[in-house]
This record gives sequence, C-alpha cells and structure tokens, in this order.
Amino acid sequence: MDNHLEVTPERMREILGHFCTGLTIITATTENGPVGFTCQSFSSLSLEPALVAFNPARSSSTWPTIRATGRFCINILPEEHRELSGKFARSGTDKFSGVTHTTSPLGNPILDSALAWIDCELHKEYDGGDHTIVLGQVKAMNARGEAEPLLFFKGSYVRIGVLV
Repeated sequence: MDNHLEVTPERMREILGHFCTGLTIITATTENGPVGFTCQSFSSLSLEPALVAFNPARSSSTWPTIRATGRFCINILPEEHRELSGKFARSGTDKFSGVTHTTSPLGNPILDSALAWIDCELHKEYDGGDHTIVLGQVKAMNARGEAEPLLFFKGSYVRIGVLV
C-alpha cells in the first residue's frame, strides 16, 4: 500500500491538522474549586435545540471531574491569550493561578480574557474511540467580539491576515 494512503494515528494528525480550528478552554466549578482543560475539537451542533459538541480525550483527568458537575462553560480563546491554551493543556498544575474569571449563570468560570463563552448543561455523551463525544445544551452565552480568535493550523498557532 502507498504510504500516503495508510491510515495511522500519526498520519491522521498530520492530514487533519490541515483543518484550521479555534481553541477553547472548558471550565466548571467543583467543590474543590475551578477546573478546566484546553479543547481544540469544539463545534456548533444544533440551533433547535441549542446544542454544541466537543471531544475530550479518554485519557483526560479533568473531563471526569467536569462531567460529575453536569455543567460546563466553553471559553473561546482570543489570539492575545494563546498562553492560556498551553497552561490549561498541562496536567498537575494550578491552571487557574493568575487567571481572572467571573461566574457564569450556571456557576462556571468565565475567563475574563475569553473572546466568547457558552454556558451549558451536559446533554449526552457518546463513544468516540479514544475520545468522548460530549453534547452540551446551551443555557447562556455572550461575546466581547473586538478581539481576533486564536487559531491552530498544522500544529502551530496562526493569525488571520485580512478578513474578507
């Protein structure tokens, strides 16, 4: 078989990296304080009912903690705060140290630096191989709108040149 046609995890990452995505931080408040993780695989799913989707890795240590709360906030990151995507991607650290936030209508952390936020209740979960497919029912949302989005393309952060 031609190596260019072979489907391996490395090849999947390489090829699917050609799809430019935004970056989000999924947050929730637990009895032990705020928790969160960086998530690249986020999308709008349905307008009626209002649903969004994201896909945490099964190896995530944070998602089970957030799942137990039954609610979460999706914080869409602006370009000027790319350091937060790295900070919230690391395990075993105080991710909220030095990060200012307010409380959403459902009690979740809204990062002050978020380009937009979407407050959700857990709607459903599905098996997604080495990831979980999570559906959230949107309960509240807002955007500040004056910032550029943080984008990820082919394994690197990129900026928007000119919007047309």
